[in-house]
Order: sequence, then C-alpha cells, then structure tokens
Amino acid sequence: MNMSYPVTLKSYKGGQVGVFFADVPEAITAGTNEAEALDRAQDALTVALSSYLDDGRLLPVPSKAKRGQPMVVLPPRVAIKLSIHEAMCEQGVTQAQLGELLGIDGRQVRRILDLDHESKLSQLEAALAALGLRASVSVTKVSPFATSMAA
Repeated sequence: MNMSYPVTLKSYKGGQVGVFFADVPEAITAGTNEAEALDRAQDALTVALSSYLDDGRLLPVPSKAKRGQPMVVLPPRVAIKLSIHEAMCEQGVTQAQLGELLGIDGRQVRRILDLDHESKLSQLEAALAALGLRASVSVTKVSPFATSMAA
C-alpha cells in the first residue's frame, strides 16, 4: 500500500499555515510558516492513522496528488506496521491468529502493531510474510521542504 498522502496548505492572517489531508480528515496541523507546518504534518498523519488501527478500521487510500501538491510520507516502520494492520483487516486475521502463525503470544503481536514501539525489522518482515506480503524499499530524492517529512 502506498503510504504517501497529499496535503492541502492554507495560509492564514499572521503567517500561520494550516495543513489538511483530504484522505484523512482527522489529520490537521499548522505551523508559523509552510516549512514548520509540513514538518508537523507527518506526526499529525501518524496520530490520525493510529486511531484507525485502534478502532480496527481499514486505512484510507491515498489519493493521487495534483501537480505541485506536497506529499507527506510516513516513516518506514510506521508504514510497515500500518500495512500489517491493513492486511489483517482485509484477511480477517485476528491478533491471536497472527500470533499463532508467528509462534508468539498476543502481547508481542500488540507490540508489532503499536506505532510507538520500536519493533525489530525482522519481526515486521515475519508478520508481513505470515500475511503473504513483503516490504520493498524505495529511495527518492526530496525537495528541501520534504526533507524533514521523509524518514
């Protein structure tokens, strides 16, 4: 699943800049300028998508960005964890069932899905494999504004 979401920027009086995600309306943030607002956007998106995970909901599919529209990319570990969650929802796999497939207990599965937990890449890859998936890496050149957004 693509984990890059387009954003809309809105300038306010006094220089404040708001950031809005059409695909994830719960993700809203702002900054004193465009760079600061975009820098905060990744955290806002991560927090909003974590609520989808907590509620067991499917993640919103990112829309295609319009020409020149900024994109916010989730950190790789967060993107993988959300992909595991998404696959579990689509396949109807519970945490207990994933634990059985991996030979681990439920607490370890909860940690794999916890966006704040620093899970090992090998654990995440094993969870993806158990769900019939694998991760791939894409490295791209970024603009100066996007540097702080890409992790």
